[in-house]
Amino acid sequence: MKFRCLFILLLATYQLHGAEVLDLGSRRELFVDEYLIGELRGDARRVMHHPEPKEIAILHDAPWEGSGTGYHSIFKDGDRYRMYYKAWQLDVKDGKVNTGTHPLFTCYAESKDGVTWTKPSLGLHDFRGSKDNNIVLAPGKMGAIHPDPGHIAVFKDDNPAASPDARYKAIVRSESPRGLLALKSADGLRWSPMADAPVITDGAFDSQNLAFWDANAGLYRAYWRYFTKGVTEEKNWKPAGDRAIRTATSKDFVHWENQRDLTYVDSPEEQLYTNQVKPYHRAPHLLLGFPTRYLERGWSDSMRSLPELPHRESRAKSSLRYGVAITEALLMASRDGHKFKRWNEAFMRPGIERPGTWNYGHQYLAWHLVETKSALDGAPDELSLYATESYWTDNSSALRRYTLRVDGFVSISAPFSGGELITKPFRFAGDQLTLNFSSSVAGGVRVELQDEQGTALPGFTLNDCEELFGDSISRRVRWQSPKTLNALAGKTVRLRIALRDADVYSLKFDSVPAN
Repeated sequence: MKFRCLFILLLATYQLHGAEVLDLGSRRELFVDEYLIGELRGDARRVMHHPEPKEIAILHDAPWEGSGTGYHSIFKDGDRYRMYYKAWQLDVKDGKVNTGTHPLFTCYAESKDGVTWTKPSLGLHDFRGSKDNNIVLAPGKMGAIHPDPGHIAVFKDDNPAASPDARYKAIVRSESPRGLLALKSADGLRWSPMADAPVITDGAFDSQNLAFWDANAGLYRAYWRYFTKGVTEEKNWKPAGDRAIRTATSKDFVHWENQRDLTYVDSPEEQLYTNQVKPYHRAPHLLLGFPTRYLERGWSDSMRSLPELPHRESRAKSSLRYGVAITEALLMASRDGHKFKRWNEAFMRPGIERPGTWNYGHQYLAWHLVETKSALDGAPDELSLYATESYWTDNSSALRRYTLRVDGFVSISAPFSGGELITKPFRFAGDQLTLNFSSSVAGGVRVELQDEQGTALPGFTLNDCEELFGDSISRRVRWQSPKTLNALAGKTVRLRIALRDADVYSLKFDSVPAN
């Protein structure tokens, strides 16, 4: 027993003092993974937070849209927000799924504030004899290829080397030949192929597959659907195992390499329908994903108690899974693009039971989140996320907006009894430390700087720190000592953050702006 206790003590000492030294520079760091966390003491713990539902952002009620409209791509582009999505009508008739009401299209909407969206009449593609619609991609031939307009992901390419005619790019599925096609556009409305054949062919692709420019890594990344077992070839479709995610990288968006399957830190095997991976704009070294968890729960009293049982039973007549599958959104994060910390608890549950919810296709998150103004006068911007609703339950599907605090995915949190975070050793650049935090009136946060061995640095002890209280996305930490952080920049230090009825969402070292 004596030797066991000694071993545990030595192990704890190694974990605290033997960790590698991180280089934070002036990056913003969040707590979506364990990267910065050395030890949590007292009642401190990591807490995942959940977006709050707001209004229906857009109703897909146009004749060329329909009950299965989804797979949205959303991003801020200058002074407007852009949205792209598949338009699809799904019906069940005589026990069979009917998708022939109209072809699949890619449609476009835009907004000045990310809240109210309009569908501009673009005059680009014909629908039943009229071009008075917002369709940007329709079935047809592009050279030697045939894009599937229903499975598209669009982004604005921030690669400085991107040519003007390829400022907007998209990955779209092709059924024949099977694979992912690379498209380009100068204006985001008129599209042409970047190659005369699919650029990625090893996968299942029956989901929203996507690709983007990763400025932090200096390359393009792609993420797409595959199955862990079975065969998913063009003429031999027999998928088996789990729906999963595969990735690859590219220097030019056409030639892809380093293909590999995603791995997870401590998560079980699950069916992941979409992936929604992209760099987080405030900390672009972090790739955040919002995959859809898909689960077939079978018939039970609880399943029959969920909303809109007649719709559920009707869909189940064509395929059982269409009636008994339910979906929700998860949260995951990565720093290398292939190994992810996936939170096993739901990031966005289906929520209170109501029409249009708790069904196959509910809570598919749009790719990706954006910043929008708060509805509270004088409050800072917040994050808006958008999730599908009323999917395949009526003639019109919808997209609901949700909001979350900036950086507010996960916090280090402690109740009134208090707790502490001790970080791993790191180096930083700059002369000030700012926190994104919130507290109660009686709570607060204090910060201590320590050397690599965990000894408090004179002038920067917990007692020297002025307690922070309030609710701010950026508040500077101050100590009573006249010393500045500039003398510590580049040296190995740790942080000891003491919390009481408070949360810390992110931290950042940087320089005080010049007057």
